[in-house]
Amino acid sequence: MAPIVRMAPSPTGLLHIGLARTFLFNWLFARQQGGECRLRIENTDTSREVAEATEQIQRSLRWLGLEWDGDVTFQLDRLERCQAEAHRLVAEGKAYEDEGAIRFRMPDEGITEWDDLVLGPVEFRNEELSDLVILRSDGRPLYNFASPVEDWVDGITHVLRGSDHVSNTPSQINILRALGSEIPRYGHVPMINGEDRKKLCKRHGALSVEEFKRAGYLREALMNFLALLGWSYDDKTTIMSEEELIERFSFDRVQASPAVFDYQKLDWMNGVYIRELPEGEFADRLVAWLREQGYDWDEELVRRTAPIVQEKISTLGAYPDFVRFLFEEVAPDTDLLDPHLLKEAESTLAGVEPFSADTIETALRRLAERVDLSPRKAFQPIRVAVTGSKISPGLFESLELLGREKSLARIRAAASELA
Repeated sequence: MAPIVRMAPSPTGLLHIGLARTFLFNWLFARQQGGECRLRIENTDTSREVAEATEQIQRSLRWLGLEWDGDVTFQLDRLERCQAEAHRLVAEGKAYEDEGAIRFRMPDEGITEWDDLVLGPVEFRNEELSDLVILRSDGRPLYNFASPVEDWVDGITHVLRGSDHVSNTPSQINILRALGSEIPRYGHVPMINGEDRKKLCKRHGALSVEEFKRAGYLREALMNFLALLGWSYDDKTTIMSEEELIERFSFDRVQASPAVFDYQKLDWMNGVYIRELPEGEFADRLVAWLREQGYDWDEELVRRTAPIVQEKISTLGAYPDFVRFLFEEVAPDTDLLDPHLLKEAESTLAGVEPFSADTIETALRRLAERVDLSPRKAFQPIRVAVTGSKISPGLFESLELLGREKSLARIRAAASELA
């Protein structure tokens, strides 16, 4: 039978990158096996904040390319079913009332065991399992009851979730048996730590899918990176397309130990994906990202800059600071300027015709020879005067994009500031 899996985030805020990784594992497994991947929101109320978080979760998943099957379901929608099943268990002697609440009667002897898809054989002594409250006195079901009831009703065949849920599994298995349900296969994937081997948190950097999108990461690069947090195809393959991930994913190579979120590796991987984009598509993505972030920079100029920055940036978020000098005025560091050289540069560039990168390069290299300086030393004051930074796209291309008039004006302004 084709598998049916689910991801059940709690709508408490932005979609955490760890939940996105776990959803990805569910999604890859379902797509590879020709099954279904469901999205269930484990809401406990219907507040405006919950509604907003629910919308954000769906937007983040769609941006990553993780479409779910069927309609989104909500825990509160199954409230009456959970209440009915809890009272049935009481009638059958499998649960009992306790101060208005209902507790499930755990077995006292033996063990509860399962063959985990990641961890292998796992077992708990039943005498160590407490009788859980499954229905509060106000009629609301608790997680460890509502979740297995919904798994049963939805026909979930595989429960794939974080390893922090291992302790919940024996109780849920016993509840499912009492309900008369088939027991799904369980797989507990590794948690994600920062590079200091501690639980991933805000001090390590961005945490939500929304933050990574805003920082200018490409969705396919982030998907590829997340797939490698706790899984690998082999010992050498890193860059994989969505189709390759679906084809190659298996739980045989999901590790049990915590994965480490390496932000530098993500930057490198994102840079690889940026450089592999066709030039036109890279420009399209730049324009779209800038609009989303509120930049109103001239689109034609943005597109003209695309070829000279594509090889140099690792995220779209690095673009604004890299080319800001083309769209806004700059304030160069006067300690890095040379008034004599700048006057020579002004005179030289004023006579360059046409004002293009090739002719500019020829003229400035001749200038460096004339003043007896290496190109690097001769070009730096010019670069700083024009771009405001020692780091920029190619100097000759930058001058061409800025244009003769603005380039000369900035060189004059820098020289006069020194005077």
